[in-house]
Amino acid sequence: MNMRIAFTAKRSPSPLVRSKEIDWQPYFTTRIVDDFGTHLRVFRKAQQKITEKDDQAKGTAEDLVDTFFEVEVEMEKEVCRDLVCTSPKDEEGFLRDLCEVLLYLLLPPGDFQNKIMRYFVREILARGILLPLINQLSDPDYINQYVIWMIRDSNCNYEAFMNIIKLSDNIGELEAVRDKAVEELQYLRSLDTAGDDINTIKNQINSLLFVKKVCDSRIQRLQSGKEINTVKLAANFGKLCTVPLDSILVDNVALQFFMDYMQQTGGQAHLFFWMTVEGYRVTAQQQLEVLLSRQRDGKHQTNQTKGLLRAAAVGIYEQYLSEKASPRVTVDDYLVAKLADTLNHEDPTPEIFDDIQRKVYELMLRDERFYPSFRQNALYVRMLAELDMLKDPSFRGSDDGDGESFNGSPTGSINLSLDDLSNVSSDDSVQLHAYISDTGVCNDHGKTYALYAITVHRRNLNSEEMWKTYRRYSDFHDFHMRITEQFESLSSILKLPGKKTFNNMDRDFLEKRKKDLNAYLQLLLAPEMMKASPALAHYVYDFLENKAYSKGKGDFARKVPPLIPKTDSDPEHRRVAAQLDDNVDDNIPLRVMLLLMDEVFDLKERNQWLRRNIKNLLQQLIRATYGDTINRKIVDHVDWMTSPEQVADSVKRFRDAFWPNGILAETVPCRDKSIRMRTRVAGKTKLLAIMPDELKHIIGAETTRKGILRVFEMFQHNQLNRRMVYVFLEGFLETLFPQYKFRDLFNKLHSRSKQMQKYKQKLQTTQAPSLQKR
Repeated sequence: MNMRIAFTAKRSPSPLVRSKEIDWQPYFTTRIVDDFGTHLRVFRKAQQKITEKDDQAKGTAEDLVDTFFEVEVEMEKEVCRDLVCTSPKDEEGFLRDLCEVLLYLLLPPGDFQNKIMRYFVREILARGILLPLINQLSDPDYINQYVIWMIRDSNCNYEAFMNIIKLSDNIGELEAVRDKAVEELQYLRSLDTAGDDINTIKNQINSLLFVKKVCDSRIQRLQSGKEINTVKLAANFGKLCTVPLDSILVDNVALQFFMDYMQQTGGQAHLFFWMTVEGYRVTAQQQLEVLLSRQRDGKHQTNQTKGLLRAAAVGIYEQYLSEKASPRVTVDDYLVAKLADTLNHEDPTPEIFDDIQRKVYELMLRDERFYPSFRQNALYVRMLAELDMLKDPSFRGSDDGDGESFNGSPTGSINLSLDDLSNVSSDDSVQLHAYISDTGVCNDHGKTYALYAITVHRRNLNSEEMWKTYRRYSDFHDFHMRITEQFESLSSILKLPGKKTFNNMDRDFLEKRKKDLNAYLQLLLAPEMMKASPALAHYVYDFLENKAYSKGKGDFARKVPPLIPKTDSDPEHRRVAAQLDDNVDDNIPLRVMLLLMDEVFDLKERNQWLRRNIKNLLQQLIRATYGDTINRKIVDHVDWMTSPEQVADSVKRFRDAFWPNGILAETVPCRDKSIRMRTRVAGKTKLLAIMPDELKHIIGAETTRKGILRVFEMFQHNQLNRRMVYVFLEGFLETLFPQYKFRDLFNKLHSRSKQMQKYKQKLQTTQAPSLQKR
């Protein structure tokens, strides 16, 4: 590549000085995570394309690489790095051009005009520093060794090792493990032992013989092309174990598959009603216990608590059982009439829905459309695979369902709030006005946050009240998420001001946010809004009450997915950051972990109930492990890591690694193929072994294995690793030199991409007919 690129701006100060001036937090906490997540998404889509092209034949590594860059250009639209990553000649040209631009920015004008010196320094930078570094970081064997080193404190798990052997589709890996087992067998058989050592050695020999047998069997199957899909085989021929319905309803993994099936068959209202009543019963019991405790202490809040219970019960009745419910739960009319009469004349109890819930449970259990057909569906087989029950069932139950019993409450996974279920109609005689009168910054145990003082006026026919209540932005965010999920029509009308992770205590920023939140409140309290959604009044009153706002009351409502899924414009063909939802706390590690789990385990393809469960688990984990100051700790660590002293120390360590004692380090010899293959097996085994059982219980054992192995497989392709290194390098330079148009520069440097040219031709072909019509 021979490209002359000129920057007309002034030359930049040294990188150490620039590093001190740059705010690196967005790069390390957002840009890198987005780039990695996008890289993983491209790889996942490429794998899916290969599978769709030919479901019988397995695509080669070259096919995967070509398809990867096809997907990259579809997602990036403006750039594709295939030429730089697959052609050594073009890669060297790219690095020379890039180094020439950097020298123009960093060298004094006189030195840059000296062509001999400039070319000499450029070659040193491009071929002596950057290229060897990129080669090392892109080497799959180096990455595998680094993974093993990173989790060196974790012991290898025999079960995980055997799973890797049984799942491996790489004959080289299997042969390397088999040959090592044979070598160890020969050594053990040569030992001259006596006494207790004999039993130990016999056990080791038996284990090695078993490993060898599994490897031979797997190699034979792969070579013969008779690879077996366990899930398909079980669905067609295998005798499946029975998981009772009551066990499905209390297991997170099983429930998500049953939920998907019920939505397919139109029975989702029955399942959601059953889950809602379970949550109502638990919460009502808790509220009544608190009420009794307060009465014993001489405190009286009987009417308020009973009012909440009634509102919650009426809400359930209106949503699932009334004439206007859509879809409506179909049960005996006399039971619905009995419930309506009880709601009209008696105080609701935790057991008020038990008769109808029992009928709904029996309907799901006996009706051929629901549980019986679910057991014959592919989703049931996939559920068994996720539960690791295709070969070793742990649930036992009768085939006809006689062993089912109506008991147990899934309180571990369902936490319902009365406030979320209530459905209180608004009263036209009550007028409510509120505005943010003041803004302040608070510091609580080292955590700094903004607080908004809301002045509230409430008038009715006989009285007038005024009070102040205090809310944080995160309270507004939680409240907004709750009401837009309960009333989907509001999501297109109400727009909450966006989050800002850094510099969000700035006075000008707080004033602007105060103005935006005031506009949000006025729109929310408009009479037209209240009339359009009468049940919204209860949520608004609760939020504006003079009391501490209780977050998390919407947990159950957030767990149940909407009956009509929201559509999106092909989200899988966008960068990851474009899909980040705003329904997470202003919490860096939570956002990072949720984003990565979405891509690693493909959670966007699963129902939102599962994803919200995972979000809640991650929130609890992060708060329990790091407390409320985790953002501050991350910011401080990034500041320390990018300080001039640390940057200088990193450069020194890099120099000592490549030029120890001022002498160029010798090239590390390429390791033997069998050693590299065994390293791959060890790396996969280590990764599977460190996966917590809690994760498998939430998203399923099969999904966990597939996600981890997908990430590992992504790193086994040198060209794809190069692409990721170049993406990180581009982001680093764009952050280091924000005043220069490095994005345009990189687009020009990659403009000779073959995939990019194909993509442009394809666009022209598809646009030509529409232009002719005009």
